[in-house]
Amino acid sequence: MQKRHFLQAVCAAVAALVFTGPAMAQQWKPTKPINLIVPWAAGGSTDQITRVTAAELEKVLGQKVIIVNQPGASGSIGTYQALGMLDVPAKDWHLFLSVANIAVVGVGAQTPYQNMAQLLDAMKAKPGEIKVATAGVTSGGHNAMEAISRATGVKYRHVTYDGGNPAVVATVSGETDLTTQLAVEQAEMIRGKRIRPLATVSDRPLEIEGYGTIEPISKTIPGFKAAANYFGIFIPKGVPPEVVATMQKVWAENIANNAAIKAYAVNRGALFAPVAGDAALAAAMPAIQANAWLLHSTGKTKVSPDTVGIPKP
Repeated sequence: MQKRHFLQAVCAAVAALVFTGPAMAQQWKPTKPINLIVPWAAGGSTDQITRVTAAELEKVLGQKVIIVNQPGASGSIGTYQALGMLDVPAKDWHLFLSVANIAVVGVGAQTPYQNMAQLLDAMKAKPGEIKVATAGVTSGGHNAMEAISRATGVKYRHVTYDGGNPAVVATVSGETDLTTQLAVEQAEMIRGKRIRPLATVSDRPLEIEGYGTIEPISKTIPGFKAAANYFGIFIPKGVPPEVVATMQKVWAENIANNAAIKAYAVNRGALFAPVAGDAALAAAMPAIQANAWLLHSTGKTKVSPDTVGIPKP
């Protein structure tokens, strides 16, 4: 049970299905409710899309999908083999991805920063003083801020929370100066003008319904690039083949063009990108590589990522 939980965040944020009913021949039909573990607090980006997806799965599978939030340790214990905690790589899971997310530099409305140049200048003038809220080490927000730090040389004070939603709330309240969590976690506060978005942590702009366009950080930091964070559901290999075959069919027929997930993506500033199988692993790998090598470069890994099948990007 714990191993399934610990490996949730390989793609930055995912959830795992725990099957409690026996598989049936040919097409799988669960006979009991299904536990879907989310390794982050309720209200964050992983929790949001997982609840939308779970509701759609319930319609097809005919069983209740129970969301189990298990936050702690940044959702990252055993995430990568490179951490030396668990010998289970991403390829040993069946991946079913739904959306891709982009981080946003969002400052509290009470702060004086009106653009990225001003924020970076302040960070250079006060190294290690400006407080950045994230969902913890290895979270999408932390990886985004580390990428900015490496590209510019700025230093910051890292303040961690049990999920993206608490990190955003901390920024709104003034407990921290900014957050670099994902757009989907900041969207409501951006629309409500309680967070001022300065840039996407990307080389492309992002549209948020009811707000408009957030320009990319590459306009301020030329040549800056960052991998998108893919979100979805992981199923451990070794489950009955009927389970995998049924989920692949569901993804192709019910999730690939799902109206509810599309609406979520448009409203929250995510990219609608359902994919499964080998294509899902290929889509997720850039974020896996970036995150693993970032951890390695900051001395947080016990082995080099390339020794466990994660080549340097």
